[in-house]
Amino acid sequence: MPEANRDVLRPEGGEGRFVTGSILRHVVVMSATGSVGLMAVFVVDLLSLLYVSKLGDTNLTAAVGFAAIVQFFAIAINIGLMIAGGALVSRAVGSGERAGARRIATSATIHGIAAAALLVAVLLPLSGPLLRAIGAEGETLRVAERFLWIALPSNLLMAPGMMFSGLLRAIGAARQAMFVTLGGALVTVGLDPLLIFGAGLGVDGAAITTCVARGAFALIGWHGVASHRMLARPSLAAAIRDAPLVFRIALPAVLTNLAPSVASAFLAHVLARYGAAAVAANVVIDRLTPVAFGGLFALSGSIGPILGQNWGAGRFDRMRGILRAGTLVTLVYVGVVWATLVLAREPLMHLFALDGVAAELFGFFCLVSGAVWFFNGLLFLGNAAFNNLGFPFSSTLLNWGRATVGTMPPALVGAALYGPRGVIAGVGIGALVFGLTGIVLAARTVTRLERRTGPPVPGAGAPVAVAPAQAEARV
Repeated sequence: MPEANRDVLRPEGGEGRFVTGSILRHVVVMSATGSVGLMAVFVVDLLSLLYVSKLGDTNLTAAVGFAAIVQFFAIAINIGLMIAGGALVSRAVGSGERAGARRIATSATIHGIAAAALLVAVLLPLSGPLLRAIGAEGETLRVAERFLWIALPSNLLMAPGMMFSGLLRAIGAARQAMFVTLGGALVTVGLDPLLIFGAGLGVDGAAITTCVARGAFALIGWHGVASHRMLARPSLAAAIRDAPLVFRIALPAVLTNLAPSVASAFLAHVLARYGAAAVAANVVIDRLTPVAFGGLFALSGSIGPILGQNWGAGRFDRMRGILRAGTLVTLVYVGVVWATLVLAREPLMHLFALDGVAAELFGFFCLVSGAVWFFNGLLFLGNAAFNNLGFPFSSTLLNWGRATVGTMPPALVGAALYGPRGVIAGVGIGALVFGLTGIVLAARTVTRLERRTGPPVPGAGAPVAVAPAQAEARV
């Protein structure tokens, strides 16, 4: 039966699709389908930056980068709520609790939309001061602020779209989750050049395209969850009642995902002292990195539902196997991408018109990126395990440690000793330390869960049952 016509949550009491079969196959299939959608978004993001770079002004390229840093603060909130909704739904599916899964999916969606509205209201008036704080000035500041006033309100569409994508992954509907992001990416591919060049709107055209693409993202996601009958009738009372359950996971997950934003803002501030060329190179690196290593983002997002279902079913042997399979896939994937970047660094420099300091910085990144991102990938795997196994504050501590002591001191020391290249080298040292720590602690967490006895407690390392009466009792 086609995936779109199947009720993945049925039957009541049945096990999820990830608790049997090849672990490596589940990890590869979920990661591959997730990668297609994610990398489609990242590729068009990179294409959008390429179009802006063809306008011939490094200030415009830098402005788009500064605006992206501010926008990611909003996106980090969306991601945190998506993680919470997906984790709770996947556990409910693993435990066979259909009604609870639908209710919690609906409540999490309501929470996501409310948080998105609040964020837009807070961030828009603060956009100017935030941009100045991370180093934007002059024409770069003006363009970046205008970009945000156009694009940031569309976060109200992005939040439910991301939630729908996460909910689809939680039930194993990998292809439909892929179509959500892929649809928005295709809109961007077609509309971006038309508005930037055809209509002569420049950077404003890129911002407008962002809004339209996010609308498509939300619409396709809604169609996906509706086809699986994943949502119950909206209830304000249920949303309020479920809020402690959702935010017990969402708040630490939000804090976890805010950490990279803080680190990116800090690095942009450090590199701004070397001029617009260094900032422009950093923007290209930031946009190229998700394209090159997007599979790692997809991998960490994919193992969460797999872990959640197996935890709900009490399959700890398979949970350890999931971490091993994830590490193996990370190693192979990073090795292939690293070799590609090393060989393609010169053509990429020419493609984005990088020279001088910008070319030097970008070339160095390509040479060391594989080592850095292998350990980043291990940290992603660890974070996914913590978020989905009831220890979200562990991922919060690791990510903030990585963003602060693992980024700021080594980046400053590297900058003092070796200039812009030293900044990247310093960041790599932090990735090594925290990546290894994350994956080791994740493995120990599975063992800790296996040894634990007693009634499950939500958010404290045991499967969460979200049937209405049980959820109320445990909250």
